[in-house]
Amino acid sequence: MAMDYAKCAKEIYETLGGRSNLVSAAHCATRLRLVTVDNSKIDMKKLENIDGVKGVFSNNGQLQLIIGTGTVNKVYDEFLKVSGMTAATKEEVKAAAAAQQPIFKRMIKALGDVFVPILPAIVASGLMMGLVEALGKAIPSFAGSDWYGILDLMSNTAFTFLPILIAVSAARVFGGNIFLGAVIGMIMIHPNLLNAWSVGSMAEADIPVWNLFGFSIRQVGYQGHVIPVVIAVWLMCKIEKWLHKHVPEMIDLFVTPLCTVLVTAFITLGIIGPVFSTAESYVLEFAGWIITVGHGIGAMIMGALYPLTVVCGIHHMYNVIEAGMLSAVDGLNIWMPIASAANFAQGAACLAVGLKAKNMKTKSVAIPSSISAALGITEPAIFGVNLRFMKPLVCGMIGGAAGALLGSIFHIGATSYGVTGIPGFLITLDYTVQYAIILAVSFGVSFALTWFTWKEETGEDGASEKTAPKAEEAQAEIPEKPAAAEKALFAPLRGNVISREEIPDETFAAGILGNGVGIEPEAGEVVAPFDGEISSVTDTCHAIGITGPDGMEVRSMWELIL
Repeated sequence: MAMDYAKCAKEIYETLGGRSNLVSAAHCATRLRLVTVDNSKIDMKKLENIDGVKGVFSNNGQLQLIIGTGTVNKVYDEFLKVSGMTAATKEEVKAAAAAQQPIFKRMIKALGDVFVPILPAIVASGLMMGLVEALGKAIPSFAGSDWYGILDLMSNTAFTFLPILIAVSAARVFGGNIFLGAVIGMIMIHPNLLNAWSVGSMAEADIPVWNLFGFSIRQVGYQGHVIPVVIAVWLMCKIEKWLHKHVPEMIDLFVTPLCTVLVTAFITLGIIGPVFSTAESYVLEFAGWIITVGHGIGAMIMGALYPLTVVCGIHHMYNVIEAGMLSAVDGLNIWMPIASAANFAQGAACLAVGLKAKNMKTKSVAIPSSISAALGITEPAIFGVNLRFMKPLVCGMIGGAAGALLGSIFHIGATSYGVTGIPGFLITLDYTVQYAIILAVSFGVSFALTWFTWKEETGEDGASEKTAPKAEEAQAEIPEKPAAAEKALFAPLRGNVISREEIPDETFAAGILGNGVGIEPEAGEVVAPFDGEISSVTDTCHAIGITGPDGMEVRSMWELIL
């Protein structure tokens, strides 16, 4: 019996709680994608039992109802009629879903979106910095050579100008002009400002200031900072958008950029700067005090909190604490083992993600980032992987706390500063065994916790992107088509055939939309599985319908295999 699309749409609408509980609606090739005000008000069991609904699940803030190909668009049309809503694109629904997320999740996502495009730069620089610094410590003559000088310049460039990279990426994420974002980033590390990494060792009275309108603005840069840059560019984008709306078009071209940069720069240097400067001072005082708390408790707390200071960009100022320790009577740097435990633990969590993930993009970022962290440069691991997925960050914090506690119990100290992780063996020669145990415990705790607690979430369409091929699985080769192949269906691409149950999408794996197989591709070329005509294409081009001359019809979900 033919499905009653209007009845199905009306029942869905009523079960969802009516228009007051709906934010946005769209559909893809198989699913009705909805954003609701409050999912807790919905009877999910009743929703699943509606005739025509083959499954219901929530993903990334979207409520997705599986209707089926060729049917979902008709139900969607009726849904719009009964609800009075206007059609929305998948991107609009995705944006609406993101807006419904808690503010903390939105902030973490925004930070992740900012860092993902610049990860190749900081991963490459992080690996090179770790290797160059390790070689400089291991071979003193190399540290004074021209080779060291040029390699050091090349390796630290991305981190020296990191605020500019962050500013450009943040402007893209927040919808502003990326070149204005770059200008804000350049202002924040202008050479006329004192380098932020050297300010910690200066007396407050020695720091020059500008006196404007009764306010004192410290002439200090933002080298190594992340959060102030993101906040400044977010503010810049808000100002720019407001000006575009209110400034007449005739003068918009020069008034908007000029006012945007001036206002943002003054607020950044006059308000954001002092706020973060004060916060940094308190953090440094807290860090210096907390490690003096007895029985290893202080070290354990700092081992856990250390990655959070990396997120804020404050960790570069810990050199002040380390230099003070080395100048004391015993001359031992007990801060370095804490930092090493924390950094190594974050690298271990990142490695666990890289080894466990099926998404090839995640693997390609996580594994080299974990190596960088093992060499003491954790920004790629923290910003590129752990912070985005959150659980690995927390597991790394626990591992860091365990290692730092051991370091305090062993009374380990370094004879210098500037390196952590594996290169740290070079400055802990009197405690080699104990230092190795600290790293091993930090690594083991963090790796194990991440491995057993972190679960790879499916992508926006419910699927991981590209999964790693399995050597033992049969190869799906595209055979030559015979001259006469009546209702024959050929593999559309070369790759590894996996069973339906192994498809990384619960809808297809459960067979809700029918039986089938998955293919993990080896190349980027996809061909038609039989001779026919393209009968339907979704607006996102991720699903294509092909109809043959004999009436055979196939719809392929390329989003699952590309």
